[in-house]
Amino acid sequence: MAYKLAILYCITIKPPDFIDLAYAQAAVTVKVGSKLQQIDGFGVSQAFGRAAEFRDMLSGDPQKQGLDYLFNTTTGAGLTIIRNRIGSGTTNDDSILPKSPGSPTAVAEYSFDDDDRGQVWFSQQAMKYGVKTIYADAWSAPGFMKTNNNENNGGYLCGTPGHTCSSGDWRQAYADFLVQYVTQLGFLNEPDYVTSYSSMQSGANEAASFIPILHSTLEENGLGNVSLACCDAMGWNSQRSITQGLVSAGMEQYLQYITSHMYTGDPNSVISTKLKTWQTEAADLQSRWCATWYGSGGQCEGMTWATKIHNGIANANLSAYIYWQGVEVNQFQASSYLVASDGKAVTPSGRLWAFAMWSRFVRPGAHRVSTTGSISSTGITAFQNEDDSVVVVFLNSGNSQQNVRVSFTEFTPATAEAFVTDNTRSVAPVTATMTGSDVTVSVPAKGMLTVKLNAS
Repeated sequence: MAYKLAILYCITIKPPDFIDLAYAQAAVTVKVGSKLQQIDGFGVSQAFGRAAEFRDMLSGDPQKQGLDYLFNTTTGAGLTIIRNRIGSGTTNDDSILPKSPGSPTAVAEYSFDDDDRGQVWFSQQAMKYGVKTIYADAWSAPGFMKTNNNENNGGYLCGTPGHTCSSGDWRQAYADFLVQYVTQLGFLNEPDYVTSYSSMQSGANEAASFIPILHSTLEENGLGNVSLACCDAMGWNSQRSITQGLVSAGMEQYLQYITSHMYTGDPNSVISTKLKTWQTEAADLQSRWCATWYGSGGQCEGMTWATKIHNGIANANLSAYIYWQGVEVNQFQASSYLVASDGKAVTPSGRLWAFAMWSRFVRPGAHRVSTTGSISSTGITAFQNEDDSVVVVFLNSGNSQQNVRVSFTEFTPATAEAFVTDNTRSVAPVTATMTGSDVTVSVPAKGMLTVKLNAS
């Protein structure tokens, strides 16, 4: 009896936090053998001369630090995609064909200045960090190929259905122009939006009349390995509508990617297509520069963008997510980029660290895998990399820390390391406790935790 009373006495003096940890622990199982979409990566652009500004306005250590923040897998976000603009202007620094050759069938005299407004330099720097995916996208065809004879203010490509021009059908000439870029290739940007800068209108019918021509031109030039993408619409629902038309027209056989922006709607559900889907441009276009992780849920905050990325991957099955700009110098009126500089100091944003929590650990070629179990106010995405390592990313939008025990099927971890981002830490190492083949972690309130596990 005395022995039993002693046990009872010990139980009654356990501290409350010990009881909470023991009984408030959520359980999640990662089903490593249950593969979902393949991940191509995460990235940025330096289009419209931002690459040249980055190169010319920063030098030495600040320039290196800016590049490290974007691409370094130890100190930065480890981004793996860059999006370049295919220029269509009337000057040699903004187009390889600034003047009309005279007709669609005339010989075009392409001229490349080996700079492309700094995009050549930026691409070379990214490749030094191991970046292999360069997505080149045209905002517009050259003006002389369009119904409005202007690279700006919309207008349609001459020769597409319902859009004839006295100068002729320029579809083949536009395809010839585009194949000068050997990369992942897009021929439209926001075709559902007319604006005063480079832009060209298109719906599914117009795109479907051009895609086979572009595909055939790539094949004829020995560039059949170049992946085609369409159509970078303004928002997810708009791209969904265009995609329905493309699928009905049989265009999936020519394309590898369906691409969209998020300005009129974030990716939050699956588009019906057998192709991979990419979010190719996203940004906060309303706020002044801020580096905040979480404050009030504002559009510039890192937590906001972590939620957008999570929803895109988990709910829309995205294979890639690309922010608008990477590094800007003396542009503190905007948060449309991830890293700011005044020419001397270089400052990362919470948005950068949101990307890092996936991109540094989930590498190109990884597959998202299924999970079971739920955690209060916490989103979960899990992946297996090509080297067989497994990554689990937790996003806690709640006001309380969540303690989680993670188990695995068809995978036995040998080691585990965890990293946390919140208001006081940015991809900082924290403890991940292994018990047998399970791992226990704590996900901070209003924060993220990423666990990487190597196979035994």
